[in-house]
Amino acid sequence: MSETFTGLHEECGVFGIYSNVQEDVAAICYYGLFALQHRGQESCGIVVNDRGVMTGYKDNGLINDVFTQRVLADLGLGNIAVGHVRYCTSGSNTRANAQPLIINHIKGSMALGYNGNLVNAAGLREELELSGSIFHTTSDTEVIAYELTKERLTASSIEDAISAAMKRLRGAYSVVMMSPKKLIGFRDPLGFRPLVIGASDNGYVLASETCALDAAGAKYLRDLAPGEIVVIDENGLRSITDNCVDSPRALCVFEYIYFSRPDSVIEGSAVHTARMRAGSMLALQHPVHADVVIGVPDSGLDAAMGYAAQSGIPYGLGFIKNKYIGRTFIQPEQQQRENLVRIKLNVVTDTVRDKRVILIDDSIVRGTTGARIVRLLREAGAKEVHMRVSAPPFLHPCFFGTDVSNRDYLIASHRTVQEMAELMNVDSLGYLDVHSLDMIPDNYHAGLCKACFTGQYPLDISEAPDKMRLEERLTKKI
Repeated sequence: MSETFTGLHEECGVFGIYSNVQEDVAAICYYGLFALQHRGQESCGIVVNDRGVMTGYKDNGLINDVFTQRVLADLGLGNIAVGHVRYCTSGSNTRANAQPLIINHIKGSMALGYNGNLVNAAGLREELELSGSIFHTTSDTEVIAYELTKERLTASSIEDAISAAMKRLRGAYSVVMMSPKKLIGFRDPLGFRPLVIGASDNGYVLASETCALDAAGAKYLRDLAPGEIVVIDENGLRSITDNCVDSPRALCVFEYIYFSRPDSVIEGSAVHTARMRAGSMLALQHPVHADVVIGVPDSGLDAAMGYAAQSGIPYGLGFIKNKYIGRTFIQPEQQQRENLVRIKLNVVTDTVRDKRVILIDDSIVRGTTGARIVRLLREAGAKEVHMRVSAPPFLHPCFFGTDVSNRDYLIASHRTVQEMAELMNVDSLGYLDVHSLDMIPDNYHAGLCKACFTGQYPLDISEAPDKMRLEERLTKKI
């Protein structure tokens, strides 16, 4: 996706660190979140735990804008920290919805950050409100926090409270949280969103992706299993698997296609390799005579390399991306959006002039971005433009942590491939076959969520409309 206002966006990234010594855990958390910035660019936050006292800061904006040296210094030293980067797929983009969320209750305090989307959040929220809970945000995170607090009143430990609360949460969730003495991570029983654990010099690190472990100087140990709870404290690390189930896993396939950074490893499979494999399959399924293969930065580049390697057609640098424009870049009026594309992407003219070009992108959601990019190539002198997409047609809404919850936004759901090719002004258009998706990761055989392509959802989504209506109502109040 190459445009902030029409592309597919994931919800967020989480990070947590436990150290056996008092140190600058805020700085370590900062580096981890910086590596996860691609997962959320609207708001961010860090909470530091110093001997049970939690100090946090969060705001709208990018990591390096929000966390100045002074802000990090004010957070102080500690031995536990949790951090979060957010893109709002549920709830509005207000400072109140930034995470991590700090909750003070009769049994103590906790801070948590969350990645995912609860299908039954509306029903849970209504139950909590009727029992007296007062909500200050519109995000699912507060629902999870209150469910944990309710269970903690009678549970013997915070991990027992989590285990009980998980039985009521339905949907996608990977959570990193801390109590006064523990760092805890837990993942939904189907494993929609990734969560990994690494070992640092003085303790352990939890993160959405392995690239954040690298940034924090931690060594990757393993992925949390779907349904698993890991607890880290002064006694080390232990695992609780009461909520792990035998049903097929449902890791979001877009973690391989688009969401994750190419240098990350998800469930043992390198993202870069998976994307190259997708490009290679595209070359076999949709060959075309051409002079050069180019990719749309950034997630289309790896697939373009794979297509070129398989087809024997040279790979070329087709675009230069302005890396200083994030999703917080001011969006102009409709008539000015063409200039925004030119600011973000500039064609390397010598690569495409008088050439038959194969353009690789990771997916097509609304189609407007692709059409503008094709226009740039035509204006730069491309003789032919053949578009290849390293994913199947996006036909169905997602309810598990992306911002496409309405089928009306999906161009492929109401147009044929030929109609889309004409709309985008390409000479041909080809998608990756849906049956090829299971072959993208090289050792993940337990199951992927492909509902956005097939309409076959891995859990009941009957409550999803209630969630959408709730979000619409709450957003209007802000």
